[in-house]
Amino acid sequence: MNALTTLEPRLLWRFFLELSRIPRGSKHEAAAASWVAEQARAAGCEVEQDAAGNVLARKRATPGREGAPVVALQSHVDMVCEKNEGTVHDFARDPIAVYLDGDQVRARGTTLGADDGMGVAAALAVLASSDLAHGPVEALFTVDEETGLTGAQALRPGWLRARYLLNLDSEQEGELIIGCAGGGDTVASRRVTRAPALPGRVALRLRIVGLKGGHSGTDIASGRANALRLLGQLLVALIPAHGLELVSAWGGNKRNAIAREAFAVVRADPDRRAAIGADVARLQLEWRAALGRLDPGLSFSVEPAEDAAPMSADDALAVAGLLAAAPHGVEAMSPDLPGLVQTSTNLGIAETRGNVVQLCFLTRSAIDASRRALVERIGVACALAGFSAEPQGGYPGWKPEPDAPLVRLVDAVHSERFGRPMSVRALHAGLECGIIGEKYPGMEMVSFGPTLTDAHTPDERVSAPSVLTFWKLLTGVLDRIASQRGA
Repeated sequence: MNALTTLEPRLLWRFFLELSRIPRGSKHEAAAASWVAEQARAAGCEVEQDAAGNVLARKRATPGREGAPVVALQSHVDMVCEKNEGTVHDFARDPIAVYLDGDQVRARGTTLGADDGMGVAAALAVLASSDLAHGPVEALFTVDEETGLTGAQALRPGWLRARYLLNLDSEQEGELIIGCAGGGDTVASRRVTRAPALPGRVALRLRIVGLKGGHSGTDIASGRANALRLLGQLLVALIPAHGLELVSAWGGNKRNAIAREAFAVVRADPDRRAAIGADVARLQLEWRAALGRLDPGLSFSVEPAEDAAPMSADDALAVAGLLAAAPHGVEAMSPDLPGLVQTSTNLGIAETRGNVVQLCFLTRSAIDASRRALVERIGVACALAGFSAEPQGGYPGWKPEPDAPLVRLVDAVHSERFGRPMSVRALHAGLECGIIGEKYPGMEMVSFGPTLTDAHTPDERVSAPSVLTFWKLLTGVLDRIASQRGA
């Protein structure tokens, strides 16, 4: 912790470390939002909080810059709560164990919360700084971004006064994000029948762990495996070959994270135990070879489990079949921007709750019609497996405007300060800019941030040197905008 307190810019890092002590999983970030409001008031800002929990702080301009356009700094206070299976951590109570590993800041066995704790800390540092040149500043801290962007959806028109919005929720230093995909969820459910348990059988847990996972938008084209899809293929192979009875299946725990771990409890003839283990070991070797460097940590295993009543044979095959065959991954690439995913879906969660099996998909696209078409296809696949599928939520995309004055301004500041232009691109992920832009037509927006790797996984880390670069760009942009006259 001593090493972390010496990182620059110290004020930003101080706020990040203090925020890391406050539990703030999505929908449970009220304490963090209150803390943010307290810090803004302590900095002398005018502070408001809406019914959804979003916090808006206003800071006066540097003397002489009062006529400059109003700039909003926007970030979200919640974080994705993921941990490794062996990590003892209560996200409702425990602080994040932050540490410095070389020039990378990490957490011990959990997500770090740099997404978007870095943005929150940077905005607070701007509010608390007394040596920056800037015009009127608004800092908007939204809630519940990670589970549906509901904080941004609850924003009331007219609350913000800004002409420009700087979203501080991007993950690669030197990149300027100017557009994003829209998205929506599909929840598929099937009620299963519990069959009489065959006598003399043993319960086994099939375990798939060790995958990298990742962000279901930015990492969806990485080629990394989805543990739920692998579980489906494992069950499809093992159930008929060994006459297994399926008790339950589950895995993944975030709709917007590629599933890293998946499990199933099955009942088996004890005489088949060795053969099942041999097949599991063989399939692990085959999938490791197929994935190669993309997911080298893949591990399949079989272990004893607590016995329970199995599903009917028809239900078991339907559940296994849908896990194996459900749409997941890249559907289409952009025809206009090379390398950009245009449409995708993520099979993020599977749960067995009593007699109901439920799957959750998050579908994204820059084209609303393409997203709707893929959601419809997911519904058809679910129906064929005897699942009901219900689309939920939905949020708009953010149309790129590469020639907008704000885009040119930020790129120019970066070029002047660091000797290279920014990589200007759109993002295949949901940013709050799409929702905010719909509520505030005409507001110019961009998004940038430090280099953040493996967001939404326990491998999440942020490059400390890139945080300083991010800060210099942010303060430089505020200075440049402050030299303009407001409309």
